[in-house]
Amino acid sequence: MRRDESEGRSSHVQILVSPPRFSDWTGLLALLHSAYAFMASRIDPPSSLLRMDVEQLRQKAREEVLIIALDDQRLVGCAFARLREDCLYVGKVAVDESVRGRGMARKLMQAAETLARESARPFLELETRIELIENHEVFAALGFYKVAESSHPGFDRPTSITMRKAVLA
Repeated sequence: MRRDESEGRSSHVQILVSPPRFSDWTGLLALLHSAYAFMASRIDPPSSLLRMDVEQLRQKAREEVLIIALDDQRLVGCAFARLREDCLYVGKVAVDESVRGRGMARKLMQAAETLARESARPFLELETRIELIENHEVFAALGFYKVAESSHPGFDRPTSITMRKAVLA
């Protein structure tokens, strides 16, 4: 487990990578559902997150690296990271609305960058839905750039974009 601590707005923020004693799976699922709620009426097909339950989330954390953000011990952000052949894929990125605009997504991505460097992967990669322009802008501000568009099965139009960020050694 690695820890990145920083001070901000009289709170204590911690970024934890693969926290060994993490047990708030219900809270993590609630954070994800809350953070993804705004897109429900905007994206088609619906997010796979809507089909996930607590046990599936636990399983995901066993297969991937869970990164969490705590603000004064309150769960306020998360991301999952998975090694691929040429990159570290980052998914299910979520930041609680109460702390948006305070650099939480940047801190989560910095932890992912560290994982990518440690695993000799030259890129971070993520996907975001084509309709979510504000997400594209947030990720672009974090150094990501569009590399591809793709379609979910059964769709004849692009439904998501792939973005990458080079990770310097």
